[in-house]
Amino acid sequence: MDDSFASDLLADHHVVVTGGGTGLGRAMALRFADLGAAVTINGRRPDPLAETVANIEEAGGTAEGIPCNVRDPEAVQAFFEEAEERQGPVTRLVNNAAANFLAATEDISPNGFDAIVETNMYGSFYCTQACGRRWLERETEGVVLSIATTYAETGSAYVVPSAMSKAGIVAMTRSLAAEWGSEDVRLNAIAPGPFPTEGAWDRLVPGDDLEEQMRERIPVRRFGEPEELADLASFLLSDLSSFMNGEVVTFDGGEALAAGGQFNTFTRMPRKQVKAMLEQLRPD
Repeated sequence: MDDSFASDLLADHHVVVTGGGTGLGRAMALRFADLGAAVTINGRRPDPLAETVANIEEAGGTAEGIPCNVRDPEAVQAFFEEAEERQGPVTRLVNNAAANFLAATEDISPNGFDAIVETNMYGSFYCTQACGRRWLERETEGVVLSIATTYAETGSAYVVPSAMSKAGIVAMTRSLAAEWGSEDVRLNAIAPGPFPTEGAWDRLVPGDDLEEQMRERIPVRRFGEPEELADLASFLLSDLSSFMNGEVVTFDGGEALAAGGQFNTFTRMPRKQVKAMLEQLRPD
């Protein structure tokens, strides 16, 4: 573990991480707890939550896991009430819960579109609003950090619902940074490039050849490590970044500068071939 931060950087903070049982959410939750925060994670599946909480507690940290579907505003309200009953007032929020899959846009069903947009954009808004209301009523400071994506700015083929919803998260971040900044509530976002994580990576990178092509698109010629993103997130949640508000930090090894939309490389292949490849990625 990188020891470049003081071990108490996030002490006295209660950090909520949505989608915190797996992937980047898990990496961030582990790091925040390592830096002294009390962490509450949520997600739809209880088992990953319990495993991550156990990992944090084994390392000497403090954590709770509460199942929650962020697409449901009533469930979100109940989650924050329970989180605060267990660990006190929430002071930091990380909007990490996300859904995505590769698909030809003409083939996306209304349910498939809703699943992505409601998880990414609606869920981030519901959680942000729930925290914002608490902080404004209490007249306390707070920080929201949302995980966006580089193609929220550029757009990208084959992930249109994700690009649309993540662009909404960026707009929310910038809008509320202006609206709530004077109330000592800051909002920022991270726009990651490719970060291999279990499960999500397999749904988005169909095969070793395309994985190598994606790596070659990145000027530093490697993918990101979840722990690197966790350190950036820790900085953005801490008082070290207290003058940063409304910023979207691109964290992609230079990929967006060099290549644009993350999945645009598929447009160089025959469309029928791409659709056959995407069909193989569908879950059974």
